Amino acid sequence: MAKRLSRQEKWDKAVVDLINKMFEIAGHKVTYDDVKDRKDDWYAQWTMTVQQNEEWKQWGKKYFMKELRLYAKQAEREMGMCSLMWGLKFSNWEEYESQISNS
Repeated sequence: MAKRLSRQEKWDKAVVDLINKMFEIAGHKVTYDDVKDRKDDWYAQWTMTVQQNEEWKQWGKKYFMKELRLYAKQAEREMGMCSLMWGLKFSNWEEYESQISNS
């Protein structure tokens, strides 16, 4: 029988799963293990599109709701913080920004 994870262990696992999924969605062959001990700005060395970031945040929201039993609003807030802390640099920000201003 598998040991039940503590709350902290669940959050630690969530960080690993979120970062791995971010790299997967962005199309990079990198994992959490590749960046976990780095002290540099590793998150700026790879890019993702704004749309990929939105896809990742939606996936993460569902993940938080299911695995950590957060309410939808809490899960959205947590994913916003994750995106801020670990999210990759946007490759199409200027294009996205101009689309929004033209709308």
